[in-house]
Amino acid sequence: MAASSQTAPLTDSSQPHVGFDPKKLKAQVRTAERRKTLRALALVAPLFLFVLVFFLFPIGSLLERSVNSPEFVTIFPQSAAILHKSDNLKTLDEQAFYGTLFEELQIAAKERSFGPVGRRLNQDVTGFISLFKKTARKIKKEKQRPADAKAWFLSQNENWGNPTYLHAMKRASSAWTDFYMLTALDLQRSDGGSIIAVEDEKALFVDILIRTMEISLGVTLICVILGYPVAWVLAHTTDTMRNILLIGVLFPFWTSLLVRTAAWIIVLQKEGPINSMLQSLHIIDEPLQLVFNRFGVYVALTHILLPFLVLPLYSVMKAIPNDYMRAAKSLGAKPWIAFIRVYLPQSLPGLSAGAILVFILSIGYYITPALVGGPKDQMISYFIAFYTNNTINWGLASALAFILLVVTLVFYALYQRVTGGKAGMGV
Repeated sequence: MAASSQTAPLTDSSQPHVGFDPKKLKAQVRTAERRKTLRALALVAPLFLFVLVFFLFPIGSLLERSVNSPEFVTIFPQSAAILHKSDNLKTLDEQAFYGTLFEELQIAAKERSFGPVGRRLNQDVTGFISLFKKTARKIKKEKQRPADAKAWFLSQNENWGNPTYLHAMKRASSAWTDFYMLTALDLQRSDGGSIIAVEDEKALFVDILIRTMEISLGVTLICVILGYPVAWVLAHTTDTMRNILLIGVLFPFWTSLLVRTAAWIIVLQKEGPINSMLQSLHIIDEPLQLVFNRFGVYVALTHILLPFLVLPLYSVMKAIPNDYMRAAKSLGAKPWIAFIRVYLPQSLPGLSAGAILVFILSIGYYITPALVGGPKDQMISYFIAFYTNNTINWGLASALAFILLVVTLVFYALYQRVTGGKAGMGV
């Protein structure tokens, strides 16, 4: 009886377990979460570094060149400082400026380092680079700085006293400049410092930008007209036919861009198969000019970019149930009304996503318009490449690239605003 009366005490569940510490548990949870975050960052870090080093940094450096022109400041620092301090050359100390310019130009002539300055100023005023070269040959022979440096420069060439040349050096006296950006917009700064339009015969880049937009919008419209029926057939045909059609859509991806463009030159030339067929059918009497013009650009770019519209559109159409169209028809709607009011709105996300993709890709194309287009069909990318490789005018090439980037972002922002950021979610 005594043994049976000695029962174990019941455990009070309302009391916390011995050794349980809520603060310690929270700290362990935070440590675990921190480890997860660090592991995720470690996995993403290589990709982030790759994008930073090989994408963001080069683009940032390129865009920086569009507003940075340090040639004059670097090679003629004291002369640039004197010009920069003067109030539109009205308070310029001419003797100090010309004397300093003489000394710095003499050093630059001996070291042959004045070339970048001459090229930079020649972009502003034609003839500056030859002025530097001629003066540099004479200045190397001088033993010391002349008493009247301005008179010496004017004796070499009267343009050293020309206000147009002086104002050009004044505009280059600061490393940060809007010269290239204004040039890319067919604008310039007058000698008084105000922004004015360039002469009509010098205006070039605004027309090129408008031409680029026209070609890109035209290619996008053609791709929409041709690609929508193809995507619809892909979404509603049998599996066997779908696979065959997808091979045809994807085939351009398996061929080099240069090969595809060269093939269109052969096909569209006057002796090509298209002209030969039209002549054999007696539709035309003489060959048509189908290449090296705007028509050739439209054809080649449409062939290249059509898959970028078809594939996003097809992925959205594939997810649209066929029951919606049957329900609309059963309620009395005609087929074309059912298509416009029921089917088309549901396919707009894929259509808008494909269209903006085609447009953005087309405005940056270079090889295709350069090969199949004529002189008046070149897009802005051609001139970016020209100023980068041929004339080594990195500042103007960077300004054109910056404008192209801004135009792309503006169109994308408008696209997002019109679609509410929902377009393309089905892709």
